[in-house]
Amino acid sequence: MKISLTQKYNVPGPRYTSYPTVPYWNEDAFSIDKWKSSFQKAFSESNSQNGISLYIHLPFCESMCTFCGCNKRITKNHSVEEKYIQALLKEWSLYCRLLPQKPYIKEIHLGGGTPTFFSVKNLEHLINGIFSFANKAENHEFSFEGHPNNTTYEQLKKLYDLGFRRVSFGVQDYSAKVQKAINRIQPFHNVAKVTFWAKEIGYTSIGHDLIFGLPFQTLEDVIDTIEKTNSVKPDRLAFYSYAHVPWIKGNGQRGFNDENLPQDTEKRQLYEIGKKLLSANHYHEIGMDHFALKTDSLYHAAQDKSLHRNFMGYSASKTQLMIGLGVSSISDSWYGFAQNTKSLEDYYQILEWNQLPVVKGHILTDEDLIIRKHILNLTCKLETSWSPDYLYFEELPEVLIALKEIEKDQLIVIEEDKIKITEEGRPFVRNICMAFDLHLKRKSPETNLFSMTV
Repeated sequence: MKISLTQKYNVPGPRYTSYPTVPYWNEDAFSIDKWKSSFQKAFSESNSQNGISLYIHLPFCESMCTFCGCNKRITKNHSVEEKYIQALLKEWSLYCRLLPQKPYIKEIHLGGGTPTFFSVKNLEHLINGIFSFANKAENHEFSFEGHPNNTTYEQLKKLYDLGFRRVSFGVQDYSAKVQKAINRIQPFHNVAKVTFWAKEIGYTSIGHDLIFGLPFQTLEDVIDTIEKTNSVKPDRLAFYSYAHVPWIKGNGQRGFNDENLPQDTEKRQLYEIGKKLLSANHYHEIGMDHFALKTDSLYHAAQDKSLHRNFMGYSASKTQLMIGLGVSSISDSWYGFAQNTKSLEDYYQILEWNQLPVVKGHILTDEDLIIRKHILNLTCKLETSWSPDYLYFEELPEVLIALKEIEKDQLIVIEEDKIKITEEGRPFVRNICMAFDLHLKRKSPETNLFSMTV
């Protein structure tokens, strides 16, 4: 990859887990009643077919990782578990009361925070409580995030028995210096142990999350991390750019100085060497920043163009309706988004009032729905088309003009009715999506709203 392209296109931009992105939601036009109507419409269209998805946010962590931008509550007091589980089940029951029949659940993802902060007993109580109001869909896919330092064999076995077949472990980097800087001391043998436990139990998809661009990280660190990762052979990997946004996340990302971070071309070289090593070890690049072995469902979804992307990241199965439970969670009905309060105390209080803890959202316009489809196509299929005609939109000629420079740099190919991202264009998918982002174009964002694209 030409170094000049990295410098040229490394600008602040969204990660496109949704469209419109959260900063451009029209909160003034949103209401709880509109969200309920949107949610019910999506349920009526999807439940009898693919089923629905649940994202469940479990926010507690025993220590602060200074690279993390997630909503979390730091505590070593595990007595908080039961109250939070009860609140989640209360929220779920409020949603189920709005439905004409029991939902079929296709996907569950336990995210955090640290889901493995919770005891085996409380995890079982949560999942059984969810299914006291629901049925399991055929070919369901349940997954969770595990911290290698505290995930136990018992947790892995119990969640497997409850139907979970996919687990992802947060690794980030194995360098002692990097781990100290991000306050994530995590020996390789801990990761290897839980990975082999998961394989032994029978999990069919084990993932590792790696990050490039961390403080003090060098090429040697990335090479060592990839080599160690390959020695335990997870089925899939996320290898993504560290998003340094301390102005948004506050003191949680101020554990090191900006000059300690790899910049621009130096940072991108970390990715390029990692990608080269992963390819040599039979991992195939999927969408943006993801890799999978040929045996993993993510690879097959990419091959048959059924790959999907939402607030949970990339998925091999697609559902129209995703309900987010827990503090800060986001729900998606395709026609609308709704986000819960980020305050744990407010979350509990609103549920005591027997109300959904939704505090903001966005109802998509007809234009939003068209652009959303194009951005999903670009991030999942690396191409998009405005044929059939309903995918044409008024500003498309302007978008194509804006893309001419990107085409000149051979990052895309523009045909009569479609755009294809080239292999050289893969690192710049976010930049290409930005050309379609009409909200971004019209509202001239503050430069510190997003992380850097490259």
